Amino acid sequence: MAHLLGGENLSVSFATRTVLDGVTLGIEEGDRIGMVGRNGDGKSTLMRLLALRSTPDSGRVTKRGDVNIGYLDQSDVLDGDLTVGVAIVGDQADYEWARNPRIREIMGGLVSDVDWHANVHALSGGQKRRVALAKLLIEDHDVIMLDEPTNHLDVEGVAWLARHLKSRWRANQGAFLVVTHDRWFLDEICTKTWEVHDGIVDPFEGGYAAYVLARAERDRMASVVESKRQQLVKKELAWLRRGAPARTSKPKFRIEAANALIEDVPAPRDSMALNKMATARLGKDVLDLEHVSLNFQGGDGGRKLFDNITLRLAPGERLGLVGVNGAGKTTLLKLLNGEITPDAGKRKQGKTVVTAVLTQEVKELDDVADLRVIEVIEREKRSFNVGGREFTAGQLVEQLGFTNQKQWTPVRDLSGGERRRLQLLRLLVGEPNVLMLDEPTNDLDTDTLAAVEDVLDGWPGTLVVVSHDRYLLERVTDHQMALLGDGKLRGLPGGVDQYLELREAALAGSTVAGGGNPVTGGGQAAAPAAAASGPSEAEKREARKTLNRIERQLKKLDQEEKKLHDLMLKTTEAGDFDKLADQNRQLKDLTDEKDALEMEWLESSELLGD
Repeated sequence: MAHLLGGENLSVSFATRTVLDGVTLGIEEGDRIGMVGRNGDGKSTLMRLLALRSTPDSGRVTKRGDVNIGYLDQSDVLDGDLTVGVAIVGDQADYEWARNPRIREIMGGLVSDVDWHANVHALSGGQKRRVALAKLLIEDHDVIMLDEPTNHLDVEGVAWLARHLKSRWRANQGAFLVVTHDRWFLDEICTKTWEVHDGIVDPFEGGYAAYVLARAERDRMASVVESKRQQLVKKELAWLRRGAPARTSKPKFRIEAANALIEDVPAPRDSMALNKMATARLGKDVLDLEHVSLNFQGGDGGRKLFDNITLRLAPGERLGLVGVNGAGKTTLLKLLNGEITPDAGKRKQGKTVVTAVLTQEVKELDDVADLRVIEVIEREKRSFNVGGREFTAGQLVEQLGFTNQKQWTPVRDLSGGERRRLQLLRLLVGEPNVLMLDEPTNDLDTDTLAAVEDVLDGWPGTLVVVSHDRYLLERVTDHQMALLGDGKLRGLPGGVDQYLELREAALAGSTVAGGGNPVTGGGQAAAPAAAASGPSEAEKREARKTLNRIERQLKKLDQEEKKLHDLMLKTTEAGDFDKLADQNRQLKDLTDEKDALEMEWLESSELLGD
């Protein structure tokens, strides 16, 4: 593969903190790279360096002379006085760009619902983000760098972007580098992962799942090395104790310190301890919405946001909510919490219910901006009973990742992710038994997300989560429901995949009008109408044969997958990373083949009306 660009001995420091320390890496044709790491560890800094948008303190970035780099920053970079159309395609006439099928596909996937003639400054933050992404993607670039591209995208938008990036180039052409906290997205599109931490970059083969596996193995091997080191230290201490008095007396203070270091190893944090905070008992009745209707109080007047919906939450239920932007997900949480009164229908709440809501904003912390982290929690309580043990506020805060130094940091100086974590902790110490989370993954890195999920995963109360992060939804909720923008609430037995299929079918079967967007105003050919008579008997017979064939193939693939999982387990135990990466690629190919067969099975099944 041809080399496209790279960095050599890159170092960057801010004040006394070194973010990157002598990093050397490169991007080649065909690379599909995801970048992960804690907030503040230098992911965006490294991307800006490689995109030639900033200069390192030392080292250099080089690129092949003809390489064109496209870069999407986290901040808004569009001219607010331009219209949407001009911001994306410039002065090109509609017929000029509309004859390119790739551009039409990008427009339809990202900005089909955006007013083509509106000024950019009048758009919402999410719409601005999609306009900037569309502008970048319609251009021809050899390397695309995306910094948090999934921010402000809903589940449907994330799935579309993943499909586009996977099919944008041939396997050995182009390259992209993406920073995102969306782990499903990373796993779907990336074949390499860079972990940025402690001033260095560790490369891993495979997407997010393969990275987690390899990182766990790396940490296990490091713990083995540390265990051996500690054994050597213990032997050395034992020898010193048995030696001459002159030898043991002089370094006595060092021996005592070493003994303390070895013996005072803190026990691993009990990841389930915080789950005990929801001590208030839930009765049989939790929260019910019965035959609720609500009109949208906005510019379009009488649109029904909810039309005669009924939702009953049971004790310990774990519900995930997905839906198109503007369908009312946040409003539904407000209805459940009693913040909004419905136009029709009623809300019922159990007598023992104690609710807590994590909003998308962190304005709840504005009133404590001048307090330190530890003081915020101490205002709620100074001691807590967790699992029958007494904890001080400091001990509890430390369990959620605030070190001794961070505990004394003013709230106003916390990063977005740290404020989010404090916001959640503040809710939990109130000991609710119904927890509602509105986009809880905002501003959190993958490690922090894993820690938050660890808390939520075994939380015993009733949980309602609104999120576009399907990885989170599938991890911490037991079932999902969808708001499709038609005023109804629909169950999703098939999970997020079923929601995406429903949306695709709805878009394919409807003609979008208005908005002045040439993409939605007839820029694409209408789909031919289905024959009224339905499939013929010959077509049905062929479909039955196809179903039988696919079921046999799927059975074989299941057996191969099981064998491959067993082999990967043995390879992991042996510590052979090269072989493990090869097996992971085989597993991905196998999964892709299964997905294709399952889609073919669904199409044949629909033909039969099953």
